[in-house]
Amino acid sequence: MLLSEFADQLAALERAGRRRTLTCSAGHDFSSNDYLGLARSKELNAAVAGALARGVPVGSGGSRLLRGNHPEHEALESEAAAFFGCETCLFFPSGYAANSALLSTLPQRGDLIIHDELIHASSREGMRLARAPARAAAHNDCDAFADELRAWRKSGGTGRAWLVVESLYSMDGDRAPLPELFSLADAHGAILVVDEAHATGVFGKCGRGLAAEYEGRENLISVRTCGKALGCEGALICASRQLRDFLVNRGRAFIFSTAPSPLIAAAVRAALRLIEADPRRQRRLHELFQFAADCLQPLGARARGSQILPLIIGDSAAAMDIAGAVQRAGFDVRAIRPPTVPDDSARLRISITLNVDRPAIAALAQALGEVLR
Repeated sequence: MLLSEFADQLAALERAGRRRTLTCSAGHDFSSNDYLGLARSKELNAAVAGALARGVPVGSGGSRLLRGNHPEHEALESEAAAFFGCETCLFFPSGYAANSALLSTLPQRGDLIIHDELIHASSREGMRLARAPARAAAHNDCDAFADELRAWRKSGGTGRAWLVVESLYSMDGDRAPLPELFSLADAHGAILVVDEAHATGVFGKCGRGLAAEYEGRENLISVRTCGKALGCEGALICASRQLRDFLVNRGRAFIFSTAPSPLIAAAVRAALRLIEADPRRQRRLHELFQFAADCLQPLGARARGSQILPLIIGDSAAAMDIAGAVQRAGFDVRAIRPPTVPDDSARLRISITLNVDRPAIAALAQALGEVLR
């Protein structure tokens, strides 16, 4: 058979409990990243309807360096820079595109990328295409970053170091040691790249994220995903004007991609205004994930002061079986398996959003307890 090798690989994934399939959402939402419940909100629906009424197009018609650049893109970048406190922003169609463009473009030959071992796949894709080599450091271990940096210098490395982390890790719900990492970056002339995907909208004043107090520093680049708490899609790279211009001129993922929809840019602008004007959403989310921690920790879920509560199962097939049972009880909880997470750490990733309430969380805990027993 012409395609037998693909069938064989799919069969191997099936045997290992790692074959993926697409399923539509059903039941109470404990799996999405729509943390503030904005994706289906009447406020964003109204903002999109208003943008259409004033003539904002659905499609861009080309790359931004051709005819695809629209006033909505530029307005979003200007307003986002003011909101987050950085010099400039550059809008990408997804967080994957932003991270892969950033790391494949900015680190130069002779530089070194040091990344947290649990960094997101999109960053790994950028490092795979990068001119500079990459080394992994133990998760959230600033000393490990320092050791890699010193070893590189000792071996003759003379370029710039790029330290790449997530401020809040999407599968574990824990935070990067940002103060220590900035001290390390300052001491060694390094640039810190912080993916704020799961912190934007959730942490910091009015949802500005965990790195907000450091914005405006020359040695910080932050990535702000718009498809999670902001309820839209796309991502913003927040950086100095020089680095933004370099991405516009050398970032192949930016240069050769059709520009994001101007309508989505208008929606993201509205989302930023919403979270700034109404911090009650953020406060309600914090109250909910603290309640969820009280309910789910006795069952073994790890609560680390965030909206992401993983329940480590270990075996992939067992995680799928448990997730399936919980889904049949009416709760949309998904199993996350390797290679998304390390081997033998398959888990239920329980995500708390404003799409659920306390009774739903308590009911999930009861159903999960029954399944685990």
